[in-house]
Amino acid sequence: MGTRDFERHTTMPPSVPGIVLTRLQQSPAYDLVMRLPILIWSVGLALVVAIDLDKYLQVADPALSRIVYTLNIAMRLAMPAYLIILAATVLVRTPPIRKARGAEPRLSALFGSFLMTTLVLFPRRDLSPVAGCMSTVLVLIGDLIATVVLIQLRGSFSAMAEARQLTTSGAYRLVRHPLYLAEEVATIGAVMQFLSIWTVVLVIAQIGCQIRRMTNEEVLLMDAFPEYLNYKQQTARIIPGLY
Repeated sequence: MGTRDFERHTTMPPSVPGIVLTRLQQSPAYDLVMRLPILIWSVGLALVVAIDLDKYLQVADPALSRIVYTLNIAMRLAMPAYLIILAATVLVRTPPIRKARGAEPRLSALFGSFLMTTLVLFPRRDLSPVAGCMSTVLVLIGDLIATVVLIQLRGSFSAMAEARQLTTSGAYRLVRHPLYLAEEVATIGAVMQFLSIWTVVLVIAQIGCQIRRMTNEEVLLMDAFPEYLNYKQQTARIIPGLY
Protein backbone atom coordinates (compact mmCIF):
# COMPACT_ATOMS: atom_id res chain seq x y z
CA MET A 1 0.00 0.00 0.00
CA GLY A 2 1.41 3.41 -0.99
CA THR A 3 1.64 6.49 1.22
CA ARG A 4 -1.39 8.14 -0.35
CA ASP A 5 -3.46 4.97 0.03
CA PHE A 6 -2.37 4.74 3.66
CA GLU A 7 -3.39 8.35 4.31
CA ARG A 8 -6.79 7.73 2.73
CA HIS A 9 -7.39 4.78 5.01
CA THR A 10 -6.09 6.37 8.24
CA THR A 11 -7.58 9.88 7.90
CA MET A 12 -11.17 9.69 9.03
CA PRO A 13 -13.58 12.27 7.60
CA PRO A 14 -15.64 14.29 10.12
CA SER A 15 -18.73 12.42 11.25
CA VAL A 16 -22.15 13.70 10.30
CA PRO A 17 -23.17 14.29 13.97
CA GLY A 18 -19.89 16.18 14.51
CA ILE A 19 -20.53 18.42 11.51
CA VAL A 20 -24.10 19.07 12.64
CA LEU A 21 -22.96 19.91 16.19
CA THR A 22 -20.27 22.29 14.93
CA ARG A 23 -22.71 24.14 12.70
CA LEU A 24 -25.24 24.28 15.52
CA GLN A 25 -22.70 25.81 17.91
CA GLN A 26 -21.85 28.46 15.31
CA SER A 27 -25.48 29.42 14.69
CA PRO A 28 -27.08 32.61 16.10
CA ALA A 29 -29.82 30.48 17.72
CA TYR A 30 -27.24 28.52 19.74
CA ASP A 31 -25.54 31.73 20.91
CA LEU A 32 -28.93 33.09 21.98
CA VAL A 33 -29.73 29.93 23.97
CA MET A 34 -26.34 30.14 25.70
CA ARG A 35 -27.24 33.62 26.92
CA LEU A 36 -30.38 32.44 28.70
CA PRO A 37 -28.84 30.90 31.88
CA ILE A 38 -26.99 34.07 32.90
CA LEU A 39 -30.00 36.21 31.97
CA ILE A 40 -32.41 34.09 34.01
CA TRP A 41 -30.01 33.86 36.96
CA SER A 42 -29.26 37.61 36.97
CA VAL A 43 -32.88 38.70 36.72
CA GLY A 44 -33.99 36.10 39.29
CA LEU A 45 -31.43 37.21 41.86
CA ALA A 46 -32.26 40.85 41.20
CA LEU A 47 -35.87 40.04 42.09
CA VAL A 48 -34.77 38.25 45.29
CA VAL A 49 -32.77 41.29 46.38
CA ALA A 50 -35.65 43.61 45.43
CA ILE A 51 -37.96 41.60 47.70
CA ASP A 52 -35.37 41.88 50.49
CA LEU A 53 -35.26 45.65 49.97
CA ASP A 54 -39.05 45.86 50.20
CA LYS A 55 -38.99 43.95 53.50
CA TYR A 56 -36.31 46.26 54.85
CA LEU A 57 -38.34 49.35 53.96
CA GLN A 58 -41.27 47.93 55.94
CA VAL A 59 -39.35 46.99 59.10
CA ALA A 60 -36.53 49.57 59.16
CA ASP A 61 -35.97 51.14 62.56
CA PRO A 62 -37.26 54.73 62.38
CA ALA A 63 -34.61 55.69 64.94
CA LEU A 64 -31.82 55.03 62.43
CA SER A 65 -29.88 58.08 61.34
CA ARG A 66 -30.48 59.38 57.84
CA ILE A 67 -26.94 58.41 56.76
CA VAL A 68 -27.22 54.80 57.99
CA TYR A 69 -30.68 54.42 56.49
CA THR A 70 -29.49 55.76 53.12
CA LEU A 71 -26.43 53.49 53.14
CA ASN A 72 -28.59 50.46 53.88
CA ILE A 73 -30.81 51.31 50.92
CA ALA A 74 -27.79 51.83 48.67
CA MET A 75 -26.27 48.55 49.86
CA ARG A 76 -29.39 46.65 48.84
CA LEU A 77 -29.71 48.47 45.51
CA ALA A 78 -26.09 47.95 44.42
CA MET A 79 -26.31 44.24 43.63
CA PRO A 80 -29.56 44.27 41.58
CA ALA A 81 -28.29 47.28 39.64
CA TYR A 82 -25.11 45.40 38.76
CA LEU A 83 -27.08 42.25 37.86
CA ILE A 84 -29.38 44.20 35.55
CA ILE A 85 -26.40 45.81 33.77
CA LEU A 86 -24.80 42.37 33.51
CA ALA A 87 -27.95 40.97 31.89
CA ALA A 88 -28.11 43.90 29.45
CA THR A 89 -24.45 43.39 28.50
CA VAL A 90 -25.08 39.71 27.76
CA LEU A 91 -27.97 40.66 25.48
CA VAL A 92 -25.86 42.92 23.25
CA ARG A 93 -22.64 40.90 23.12
CA THR A 94 -21.27 39.75 19.78
CA PRO A 95 -20.67 36.10 18.76
CA PRO A 96 -17.27 34.71 19.88
CA ILE A 97 -14.47 34.10 17.40
CA ARG A 98 -12.91 31.40 19.59
CA LYS A 99 -13.94 29.33 22.63
CA ALA A 100 -12.05 27.31 25.23
CA ARG A 101 -12.48 23.57 24.86
CA GLY A 102 -13.43 21.04 27.51
CA ALA A 103 -15.60 21.11 30.62
CA GLU A 104 -13.13 22.61 33.10
CA PRO A 105 -13.01 26.16 31.65
CA ARG A 106 -16.81 26.23 31.59
CA LEU A 107 -17.17 24.95 35.15
CA SER A 108 -14.56 27.40 36.44
CA ALA A 109 -16.38 30.26 34.71
CA LEU A 110 -19.78 29.22 36.04
CA PHE A 111 -18.65 28.83 39.65
CA GLY A 112 -16.48 31.95 39.48
CA SER A 113 -19.36 34.00 38.09
CA PHE A 114 -22.29 32.79 40.15
CA LEU A 115 -21.04 31.20 43.37
CA MET A 116 -21.06 34.43 45.38
CA THR A 117 -24.45 35.54 44.10
CA THR A 118 -25.91 32.79 46.34
CA LEU A 119 -25.00 34.99 49.34
CA VAL A 120 -28.47 36.49 49.18
CA LEU A 121 -29.85 33.06 50.14
CA PHE A 122 -28.01 33.12 53.51
CA PRO A 123 -29.25 34.92 56.65
CA ARG A 124 -28.21 38.57 56.76
CA ARG A 125 -26.20 39.69 59.81
CA ASP A 126 -26.92 42.78 61.86
CA LEU A 127 -23.81 44.93 61.45
CA SER A 128 -22.69 47.82 63.57
CA PRO A 129 -23.02 51.25 61.93
CA VAL A 130 -19.27 51.36 61.18
CA ALA A 131 -19.17 47.80 59.77
CA GLY A 132 -22.34 48.49 57.80
CA CYS A 133 -20.79 51.59 56.26
CA MET A 134 -17.59 49.71 55.38
CA SER A 135 -19.60 46.90 53.80
CA THR A 136 -21.73 49.29 51.79
CA VAL A 137 -18.78 51.34 50.55
CA LEU A 138 -16.93 48.21 49.39
CA VAL A 139 -20.00 46.88 47.57
CA LEU A 140 -20.68 50.23 45.93
CA ILE A 141 -17.05 50.72 44.85
CA GLY A 142 -16.87 47.19 43.45
CA ASP A 143 -20.18 47.48 41.62
CA LEU A 144 -19.28 50.93 40.29
CA ILE A 145 -15.96 49.70 38.87
CA ALA A 146 -17.67 46.58 37.46
CA THR A 147 -20.34 48.73 35.81
CA VAL A 148 -17.72 50.97 34.18
CA VAL A 149 -15.81 47.92 32.91
CA LEU A 150 -18.97 46.28 31.55
CA ILE A 151 -19.89 49.47 29.70
CA GLN A 152 -16.36 49.60 28.29
CA LEU A 153 -16.49 45.95 27.17
CA ARG A 154 -19.93 46.31 25.57
CA GLY A 155 -20.39 43.44 23.13
CA SER A 156 -17.12 41.69 23.99
CA PHE A 157 -18.13 40.62 27.51
CA SER A 158 -18.43 36.91 28.21
CA ALA A 159 -18.87 34.84 31.35
CA MET A 160 -17.19 31.87 29.67
CA ALA A 161 -13.62 31.69 28.36
CA GLU A 162 -14.36 33.11 24.91
CA ALA A 163 -12.54 35.53 22.60
CA ARG A 164 -14.53 38.29 20.91
CA GLN A 165 -12.25 41.28 20.65
CA LEU A 166 -9.16 42.41 22.55
CA THR A 167 -9.61 45.31 24.96
CA THR A 168 -6.46 46.94 26.36
CA SER A 169 -7.63 50.52 26.95
CA GLY A 170 -9.40 52.17 29.87
CA ALA A 171 -9.31 50.04 33.02
CA TYR A 172 -7.46 47.36 31.06
CA ARG A 173 -4.43 49.63 30.83
CA LEU A 174 -3.96 49.17 34.58
CA VAL A 175 -4.69 45.44 35.01
CA ARG A 176 -5.57 42.54 32.72
CA HIS A 177 -8.69 41.56 34.66
CA PRO A 178 -10.30 44.69 36.17
CA LEU A 179 -13.75 43.09 36.24
CA TYR A 180 -12.53 40.31 38.53
CA LEU A 181 -10.84 42.86 40.78
CA ALA A 182 -14.11 44.79 41.03
CA GLU A 183 -16.05 41.60 41.78
CA GLU A 184 -13.71 40.66 44.64
CA VAL A 185 -13.93 44.13 46.19
CA ALA A 186 -17.73 43.89 46.12
CA THR A 187 -17.54 40.29 47.38
CA ILE A 188 -15.62 41.31 50.50
CA GLY A 189 -18.27 43.93 51.29
CA ALA A 190 -21.12 41.51 50.59
CA VAL A 191 -19.66 38.70 52.71
CA MET A 192 -19.53 41.06 55.68
CA GLN A 193 -23.33 41.21 55.49
CA PHE A 194 -23.71 37.40 55.45
CA LEU A 195 -20.61 36.35 57.39
CA SER A 196 -20.49 32.70 58.49
CA ILE A 197 -18.20 29.70 58.14
CA TRP A 198 -20.14 28.65 55.05
CA THR A 199 -19.84 32.00 53.29
CA VAL A 200 -16.09 32.06 54.04
CA VAL A 201 -15.81 28.62 52.39
CA LEU A 202 -17.73 30.05 49.41
CA VAL A 203 -15.25 32.94 49.12
CA ILE A 204 -12.23 30.62 49.16
CA ALA A 205 -13.79 28.37 46.51
CA GLN A 206 -14.78 31.36 44.38
CA ILE A 207 -11.28 32.86 44.47
CA GLY A 208 -9.82 29.53 43.36
CA CYS A 209 -12.27 29.41 40.46
CA GLN A 210 -11.47 33.00 39.48
CA ILE A 211 -7.72 32.33 39.38
CA ARG A 212 -8.27 29.30 37.20
CA ARG A 213 -10.71 31.29 35.08
CA MET A 214 -8.14 34.05 34.46
CA THR A 215 -5.57 31.46 33.38
CA ASN A 216 -8.00 29.86 30.93
CA GLU A 217 -8.92 33.22 29.43
CA GLU A 218 -5.30 34.28 29.01
CA VAL A 219 -4.40 31.04 27.20
CA LEU A 220 -7.34 31.56 24.85
CA LEU A 221 -6.57 35.23 24.22
CA MET A 222 -2.92 34.52 23.44
CA ASP A 223 -4.09 31.96 20.91
CA ALA A 224 -6.67 34.30 19.33
CA PHE A 225 -4.67 37.54 19.51
CA PRO A 226 -0.85 37.26 19.12
CA GLU A 227 -0.41 40.81 20.48
CA TYR A 228 -1.89 39.71 23.83
CA LEU A 229 1.45 38.18 24.90
CA ASN A 230 3.15 41.59 24.83
CA TYR A 231 0.21 43.14 26.67
CA LYS A 232 0.34 40.37 29.28
CA GLN A 233 4.06 40.90 29.91
CA GLN A 234 3.60 44.63 30.48
CA THR A 235 0.37 44.63 32.54
CA ALA A 236 -0.35 43.27 36.02
CA ARG A 237 -2.94 40.51 36.23
CA ILE A 238 -5.21 41.99 38.91
CA ILE A 239 -3.23 44.14 41.41
CA PRO A 240 -0.77 46.69 39.95
CA GLY A 241 2.74 46.13 41.25
CA LEU A 242 1.82 42.98 43.17
CA TYR A 243 0.07 40.36 41.03
